[in-house]
Amino acid sequence: MAYTHYILVCGGTGCESSNADLIYKNLQTEAKNFGVEDKVQIVKTGCFGFCEKGPIVKVLPEDSFYVEVKPEDAKDIIAEQIVKGREVQRLLYNKEKKSIEEVQEIQFYQKQLRIVLRNCGVINPENIEEYIARDGYLALEKALFEMTPEQIVDEIKKSGLRGRGGAGFPTGLKWEAGMKAPGDVKYVVCNADEGDPGAYMDRSTIEGDPHSILEAMTICGKAIGANKGFVYIRAEYPLAIERLKVAMAQARENGLLGKDILGSGFDFDIEIRLGAGAFVCGEETALLRSIEGQRGMPTPKPPFPAQCGLWGKPTVINNVETWANIPVILTKGADWFNKIGTEDSKGTKVFALTGKINNSGLVEVPMGTTLREIIFEIGGGIKGGKKFKGVQTGGPSGGIITEEHLDTPIDFGALTRLGSMMGSGGMIVMDEDDCVVDVAKFYMEFCVDESCGKCSPCRIGTRQMHTILDKISRGNGELEDLQKLKDIGQAMKSASLCALGQSAPNPTLSTINKFEQEYIDHIVNKKCVAGKCKKLISYEITEKCIGCGMCARNCPANCIVGEKKSRHVIDQNKCLKCGQCEKTCKFGAIIKK
Repeated sequence: MAYTHYILVCGGTGCESSNADLIYKNLQTEAKNFGVEDKVQIVKTGCFGFCEKGPIVKVLPEDSFYVEVKPEDAKDIIAEQIVKGREVQRLLYNKEKKSIEEVQEIQFYQKQLRIVLRNCGVINPENIEEYIARDGYLALEKALFEMTPEQIVDEIKKSGLRGRGGAGFPTGLKWEAGMKAPGDVKYVVCNADEGDPGAYMDRSTIEGDPHSILEAMTICGKAIGANKGFVYIRAEYPLAIERLKVAMAQARENGLLGKDILGSGFDFDIEIRLGAGAFVCGEETALLRSIEGQRGMPTPKPPFPAQCGLWGKPTVINNVETWANIPVILTKGADWFNKIGTEDSKGTKVFALTGKINNSGLVEVPMGTTLREIIFEIGGGIKGGKKFKGVQTGGPSGGIITEEHLDTPIDFGALTRLGSMMGSGGMIVMDEDDCVVDVAKFYMEFCVDESCGKCSPCRIGTRQMHTILDKISRGNGELEDLQKLKDIGQAMKSASLCALGQSAPNPTLSTINKFEQEYIDHIVNKKCVAGKCKKLISYEITEKCIGCGMCARNCPANCIVGEKKSRHVIDQNKCLKCGQCEKTCKFGAIIKK
């Protein structure tokens, strides 16, 4: 059937939560109502990346990019664009466009290079034929019929691909270790236990392109001599799990998974194992124990999983983003891939850009792109014209990077030298209204909750550091507490069993290093300059007050008193520091001090 138009509807979790499914259904209904269902194909895709402007609908061949679409807009899209041949101007991202504008001309996409996300927002993730049409499973065919296991591993080594899960270990070396490890039984594992606050790269990749993960794992199975794979994914990702199940069923049906794949004589199948949301299970040895049905707790290394992993057998484990690169490397060649990025870090990196940023979303850029380019060009700068304060990379394991280092090209080595790390790819932007003590306390509280408790440096150290940070945020801190935080942090980095405990002090240590004066203000001056620490702020009613009584009526603590048409007063002993009075006052008479 020859279609004149194709309508792509973002079906990522973010847009789904904003009625994208209803938009999709309404478009189908309206197409029938207008009698054009034979002229237009309506497809639900994966994430487009531009999450700030979702739900997103894209219409081809005009390349119309509609943002913040509502279910009731479906009628206009069909009636205007499909029937009458004219764009719905009010829905366009660029409402002033006078001619056809490529989506790539939108600033958010200009500096991106989509390798991992190549199919997200382009294909229906629940249709294997669309994946195949975009060179899907071509790499698997090549690996099965044209390459030896050694050649596959050499190609991955030559590409320079490093693991995208945090540490950045060379993927080819890991595969080589698995290949050379003795044993008839070996395993391949996908780590989809994405646990960093603010991170959703792996979830979106699976939601938008699940077949790329299945294909890559099967290739690895061929390379190392494994016949079984596991995808360990958090149960909190229901959409990703469902699409993964659909993809696996389709792959088996088409002879691309299971027995005698493509008639090659090679057997490989995959199972899904659900995680319960424990952050520590992102650590590979803890993850493998969880798959085995044991409590998710790290084990000492060596031995490494590639020598002794799942049930004591050689196991190659990579995260979702790492796997998604594999088919492209085999299809286009290692030489093509290693020309992208920096000397230290080849290829691209996917970031979840969140926080105080105008254009939040999923971003994939070549390694070596600067933080300034990501935040101020792709991200569109800081919300509300506020001043940039810092950016947290690497989540609870990373550190804060300040304005003076915004021009640093991003790669594994550069971020480490700045006291942060790549991590899985979370990137949280902060402005002048963020308090570094509050940020450090948030991440430490997260690590307290997520510590498995196996080793005392992490179990005790995280609690001690959180207690001290809480003490400082309440205005009860002492200057010697700063040295205590440094000492405990260094002890944890040296003595903790796994990366969770070793990296947990990083947000605290980096904020002390970069913003020591802000800590001193909390301790000595009993003041939180950002106004985040409730115990250190107060609200006062100025002479601008006209005595309307609106603040008193909206105060949940009933702590505001005063006569009508006279200046009111806040009882500081009863005040909850909720800020409701400041929000309510229409005359700017209430200030935060």
